[in-house]
Amino acid sequence: MAKALKNITFVMPVLNEATYLEGAVASVFEQSVPGEMELVLSLGPSTDGTDLIAKQLKKKYGTKLQLVHNPKGKTATALNLAIAKSKFEVIARVDAHSELSFGYAQLAVKTLNSSGAANVGGMMIAKGKTDFQKAVAYGYNNRVGLGGGSFHVGGNAGPADTVYLGVFRKSVLEELGGFSEVWIRGQDWELNKRIREAGHVVWFEPDLKVGYYPRSSWEALAKQFFKTGMWRGALTREAPGQSAVRYWIPPVLVLATLFWFPLWIYLLGIAGLVALSKGTSNAVKLWLMLVLPTMHYAWGIGFWFGLIRDQKRA
Repeated sequence: MAKALKNITFVMPVLNEATYLEGAVASVFEQSVPGEMELVLSLGPSTDGTDLIAKQLKKKYGTKLQLVHNPKGKTATALNLAIAKSKFEVIARVDAHSELSFGYAQLAVKTLNSSGAANVGGMMIAKGKTDFQKAVAYGYNNRVGLGGGSFHVGGNAGPADTVYLGVFRKSVLEELGGFSEVWIRGQDWELNKRIREAGHVVWFEPDLKVGYYPRSSWEALAKQFFKTGMWRGALTREAPGQSAVRYWIPPVLVLATLFWFPLWIYLLGIAGLVALSKGTSNAVKLWLMLVLPTMHYAWGIGFWFGLIRDQKRA
């Protein structure tokens, strides 16, 4: 019988996260783990005082918090540098925009041991502080916004194509060469694809929940979704048979709007869905009339760019 895993290294890529870093780090160290733990921050070239906050946190947490420098500022590079510095077999990816739920690490390690999976992960629970951000969070958590992937809206535990963030076996990451630095976005999906192709299991556990704070301005949201759509298009070009139907809905909407489907009918449908939304204030509902079309059209336009141009370095 294989030795049970218990020690865990959390790895966090960090770039211009002065607003969220302290809370994200605190949520990691509030975790109860079955063995030893450490957190490795991989620091990109921030311009907002993030590095100073990281140094102050290093003084607070001592040897349990390690810092590595990532001059390129790219997420995949940051993750690979942090993994290379890690001491333990269990590697838990976390983000500076994320907050781990109570018991996350305990359950993740338990699931790795019981399932034998190479990677386990759960759900992104988007949250907002402002009305705009709450509207974006609604889009993330609702099938109308992102199409209903299990790590956004839930599902049954079991093997999956991909999961949010991920808690990995370091030996498998080393076997596969870590995160691909070719992909500026979509590294998690691409890595999970290679994990499955190598005969390992990616496991979805809905009780693993991570709070996430999405973009807080329209410009940042539009840019994010355009780039996310672009890498999804590039990934679809590389592995068309593994592209779920939901990924095609926004790009088909873009084409339909260009050639035959009146935009006003789409907007009327969105208005109806927004009016029926529960648990949202009137201010959030007004923002949803901007947020949901931005998500759909920015993502759909980006998808066509990525599909046609094979734009990996978006």
